[in-house]
Amino acid sequence: MKSIVVDKIASVAQHNDLGAELRVSADIPCEEGVLIAVQVLNNKARYNQLELTSGRMATVNQGDIVVGALGHRKALRGYSGHLPVELEPGDTIQILNIGGVLGLCDSANPDVGPPFECKVLGTVLSFPYLGERIGVPARAGSDKLDDDEALDTNGVPVIAMAGTCMDSGKTAAACAIVGRLRHLGFKVSACKATGVSLRRDVLAMQDAGASDTMIFSDFGIVTTTAANGPALTRALLTGLAKKSPDVIVLELGDGLLGAYGVEAILSDVAIRKALTAVVLCANDPVSAWGGAKILRNDFGIEPAVVTGPATDNDVGVQQIDERLALPAINALSHGVALGDLVADLLNKEKT
Repeated sequence: MKSIVVDKIASVAQHNDLGAELRVSADIPCEEGVLIAVQVLNNKARYNQLELTSGRMATVNQGDIVVGALGHRKALRGYSGHLPVELEPGDTIQILNIGGVLGLCDSANPDVGPPFECKVLGTVLSFPYLGERIGVPARAGSDKLDDDEALDTNGVPVIAMAGTCMDSGKTAAACAIVGRLRHLGFKVSACKATGVSLRRDVLAMQDAGASDTMIFSDFGIVTTTAANGPALTRALLTGLAKKSPDVIVLELGDGLLGAYGVEAILSDVAIRKALTAVVLCANDPVSAWGGAKILRNDFGIEPAVVTGPATDNDVGVQQIDERLALPAINALSHGVALGDLVADLLNKEKT
């Protein structure tokens, strides 16, 4: 065990009370969610920031000592990487996302360039035993996920955002809906159930007016999968429902076709029954058509509305109307209208 002084603590370590001076161990358990300290070996001009526990974005520089969490990522528009089998101080590892997930990079999207290379310093230790200097590996999350978590929304309606891909406008739609519903007098809670650890989206929902928010990483899950997605969604919805909101806005990160568990969540009968409406977020008219087809044919879900870049102008809106017989409303330019449509659905649900 040795002491180090760190420069930046990533948001994936949000639930740990970590200061600038930490104790680290050379014994590194290669398990998802274990917090480790690394030293950054290179500079980057693109994709070069880290989300801190404060929610602020900070530029990462060569030489910085950073705390992140071991994990994996499978992103179409970012880095794809896996959890290492073994690690020891001095080994090299990469930063896989802005939230501080650390793993071995397998491939990179050209838009983000090569990842940050980092030298492993050791496992961050926590000291949970009062009066004893016995350190244990610090881990992401504040709660432990119960794989058998029962779903109980207590009658609270749920509005889900499902996208055709990452960056398809899900968070923008969620924020527009949260903001408008709050103005209409609804008490709104919000959560994100799938993706790779990053608090930016739920912080945006808080800024839009959500009274309570949660994210999958609150349960120590750094990256969601088909195996844990349904249990996480049940836990998030049940946890927020206990706060007695008028409505819960649920963002399903990534896309309908992806590695983060959206398909498994929508395949869960209990979760599907709890969804009052599904908002389809699409990048273009073709993806809107495919997304609607998947929702209808694979899950028996009729989308309530289409939003996202596919609705950026009247051309896309008209094509969605003609081809899919669905309303199309852009969340950025017509957020009030999108929120009003959802409010009408909620009011109809009451009657």
